[in-house]
Amino acid sequence: MRTTSLRLLLDTHTLIWVLAGDRALGREARAEIEDPEALVAVSAVSAWEIEIKRAIGKLDAPRDLPRRVAEARFEPLSVTLEHGVAAGKLPLHHRDPFDRMLVAQAQLEGLTIVTSDPRFEPYAVATMAA
Repeated sequence: MRTTSLRLLLDTHTLIWVLAGDRALGREARAEIEDPEALVAVSAVSAWEIEIKRAIGKLDAPRDLPRRVAEARFEPLSVTLEHGVAAGKLPLHHRDPFDRMLVAQAQLEGLTIVTSDPRFEPYAVATMAA
């Protein structure tokens, strides 16, 4: 029995997989995300990334993202000035600005990033395999 609930932050691809019911999402990650005791956060950065990639034709994702996130009972996570400062101070292990912001948010908010991206590994941030 778990004594503390998980605090998760979904990487953008993980969010898309969850909303699509994609089988690429691992059994353990799915169970943790669906745990009613877990806090599951979705960053505004993921919405931004999705819409940019949709606009340039690189992504097909749900067009009703705010509604779908609310229906899944995920917590929206805004970007703060503190997040911006922290992201800007991160070492350049990974140059993707969206992922760097997710790292900063996870670090400052005490969240575990659910991802299949190995480029998060060089950072001092908790991750869970998606």
